[in-house]
Amino acid sequence: MKNIFKSVILDDSTKSGRLFDLFIQTLIIISLISFSLETVPNKSERYYHILDIVETITVMIFSFEYLMRLIFEKQKLKFVFSFYGLVDLLAILPFYLSTGLDLRSIRALRLLRLFKLFRYSKTIKRLQTAFKLAKQELVMFFSLTCIIIYISGIGIYYFENPYQPEKFSSVIDSLWWSVATLTTVGYGDVYPITVGGKIFTFIILMIGLGIVSIPSGVIAAAISEARKEENNN
Repeated sequence: MKNIFKSVILDDSTKSGRLFDLFIQTLIIISLISFSLETVPNKSERYYHILDIVETITVMIFSFEYLMRLIFEKQKLKFVFSFYGLVDLLAILPFYLSTGLDLRSIRALRLLRLFKLFRYSKTIKRLQTAFKLAKQELVMFFSLTCIIIYISGIGIYYFENPYQPEKFSSVIDSLWWSVATLTTVGYGDVYPITVGGKIFTFIILMIGLGIVSIPSGVIAAAISEARKEENNN
């Protein structure tokens, strides 16, 4: 019996293992939908009772899966503190902590079940590999972005502070404008009115377009490389 459970839960190369993975993925999606439906107001007690039953059944299955993985793992402590081990634990822990209590902030941690999909989705695994391949480039790009945001925050402050002291009262406040402009969101709540500020904003917007496009290309190339690695393996 132990070997059967082990092959079903740990081995996704068998038909039973693939069916189990699909079953768990379906449960994850159902639990996330159930979590969303719980927020619908003014429903009958029977409505919420059904959702509680769904939640209880889901948690029992997730708990069984977690215990089986813990039993079958040779390095149990390593599994408990691994990424997937922590995700599996946090997927069920809110249920037990909030039983009989109205701890909505803890129950909201159920959203972490979404990360359980990482274990079963080949697409997400490929994306993880892609991020590992492009890790150095992304760190370098993120560092460069932070520098540009800071420089643009200082620049717009000196252009606009004399004319809009309430909106650009400090470099810290100007950083909000810098982030919104560099990401090309531009909420419109804070904008330049001076000629120098407008020209500076145009330059920052052009840089922002590049900031949005560069990581997309890097990740796309890394995904292509990850796919080649999968094919080679």
